[in-house]
Amino acid sequence: MTPALFLDRDGVVNEEVGYLHRAADLRFVDGIFPLCRTAQSLGYHLVIVTNQAGIARGLYTTQDFENLMDVIRDKFQDEGIHLDAVYHCPYHPDHGEGEFRREHADRKPSPGMMLRAAADLDLDLSHSIMIGDRCTDIAAANAAGLRHAFLIAGTEAAPCPGNYTPIQTLAEVETWLAANP
Repeated sequence: MTPALFLDRDGVVNEEVGYLHRAADLRFVDGIFPLCRTAQSLGYHLVIVTNQAGIARGLYTTQDFENLMDVIRDKFQDEGIHLDAVYHCPYHPDHGEGEFRREHADRKPSPGMMLRAAADLDLDLSHSIMIGDRCTDIAAANAAGLRHAFLIAGTEAAPCPGNYTPIQTLAEVETWLAANP
């Protein structure tokens, strides 16, 4: 069993622009590629776990999401990084339309996406870490029993409940990984 570096997408992998679904609006967060190269070199699987309420709200389609993820995967590949898996939750219990208006075990703060990744990839969650930008990311990481969670500072109005380390940059996680293999 191997550990994973779980990454929220919007705000961690790419800059938050609000319901990102077009490649023209894609900008990567500073430090994401060096961080992922370091994690990969240390034996971590790289897994994106992302709520996609924009699908639920009808702002873009699942195919739009997949098309953008192809662009993201290609960029990671160009950087010498392999993304092991991408999980997304297209449901929202309050703002979803049609079949997408419902609660789902994959929707963070639930740990469903991480639990599925653990089963699919034979991951050791007790040695895995999460980087998020919302309290829901921290709650999901804590519920999944991850080793550690990091929260990018400045994205939440109040401190999140749960166990995590606030960070200003992704380079801080890269340093932590190197010091805590």
